Amino acid sequence: MEKMWSGRFSASGTKLLDQFNASIMFDRKLYREDIEGSIAHATMLAKQNILTNEELTQIIDGMHQVKTEIESGEFEWKISDEDLHMAIEKRLTALIGDAGKKLHTARSRNDQVAVDFRRYVLRKNLEIVEAIKLLMQEVLVVADKHTETILPGMTHLQHAQPINFAFHLAAYMSMFKRDIERFENSHKRNNVSPLGCAALAGTPHNIDREKTAELLGFESVSVNCLDTVSDRDFALEILFNISTMMMHISRLSEELVMWSSYEFGFVELSDEYSTGSSIMPQKKNPDVPELLRGKTGRVYGALMGLLTVMKGLPLAYNKDTQEDKEGVFDAVETAEISLEILKEAIKTMQVKAHNMKNASKVGHLSATDLADYLVQKCNIPFREAHFITGKAVAKSEELKIDLSDIQLKYLQEIDSRINEDVLKFLSIDNSMNARTSAGGTATVRTKEQLEYFKNYLKDK
Repeated sequence: MEKMWSGRFSASGTKLLDQFNASIMFDRKLYREDIEGSIAHATMLAKQNILTNEELTQIIDGMHQVKTEIESGEFEWKISDEDLHMAIEKRLTALIGDAGKKLHTARSRNDQVAVDFRRYVLRKNLEIVEAIKLLMQEVLVVADKHTETILPGMTHLQHAQPINFAFHLAAYMSMFKRDIERFENSHKRNNVSPLGCAALAGTPHNIDREKTAELLGFESVSVNCLDTVSDRDFALEILFNISTMMMHISRLSEELVMWSSYEFGFVELSDEYSTGSSIMPQKKNPDVPELLRGKTGRVYGALMGLLTVMKGLPLAYNKDTQEDKEGVFDAVETAEISLEILKEAIKTMQVKAHNMKNASKVGHLSATDLADYLVQKCNIPFREAHFITGKAVAKSEELKIDLSDIQLKYLQEIDSRINEDVLKFLSIDNSMNARTSAGGTATVRTKEQLEYFKNYLKDK
């Protein structure tokens, strides 16, 4: 069968061109959006007396049959049809005749694909938000149990100050909350309808763009048709949002890999979400967080790919933008399974609080507390207090003990202004709970943070 656009051509394209030019093998994922968009377009055309009510009924019934055929597996996808738009329209015309040929009135594949792809991305923005919320809820379940579980907070991957495990997890909930906000903001910003822009300049037909926008759930119509048919910012935004979210997931995954090692021993991943070695029978490998870490690079590649596609395109539509979908589809699927499996891995992991506490007794985590004591209780300038504390750390190293276990006599040998009440400041538990400033790690503040996230998710 001749292609629908072949009237101007005197020779048929080769099979090689069909193979190179076609997008039907991947853009058929948008069949629901395409059928819904066509029904909305036809409904508007009938409202404007461009189609008869009888023709509208035929089109709607025909589209429902096409949808049934696709979902049952009966529909035949042919590479010669180029894309899902042509495939669906051709099948519709075969089913209902001339009414099917009228469907494309006042519409181009340019605005058709723009509305299909945009609606898919808008839907996925909100679905990913829901998945992030489920992950956050599971993190909250774990965090609630560990507001007093002390572990070493780190900078430069070196022991720095004692914190509690819930406080550490709350840091990731802060990241995931920002991810939610990015997806929601993108949804709001891009919730405009391209339908009716036609090829690039609008249409002379008496259409009602506001009506199709309403039928398809858009908040408004786009302002400038030339921009609209070539705009893929919405696709770039979801790729950026997914990339940022996956970066957060990758950071947490890196810590899960470290924490589950014998050197740390802070957590143990469940057997359900671990794998073994083909040669070493004793191994229990953290493949889930490792794969999450690796898949982050995959979505970064999709973002860079589309940025590169778009960077040199003149207005308006260009065939280059056919390369916009596969990366987005892959990134979305990667995001969805990553959120799900991370949620389950966290839900089923075992937290080894005793090992966390023991690790906090290594590295002199209460050194800053000694400096603060010297400033607050002895009225010593901070720079001098810093020097004195350094001497105390060196003495602890010499004695092969942690600063939190040093005896008073050694501290008084370093500086006679130090009194017995310093020992309370050096306690790891007191050190953690002393940080009561807003956003701090003290258990009372951590509980406030967890309550904040609970209320945030409840309000969502």
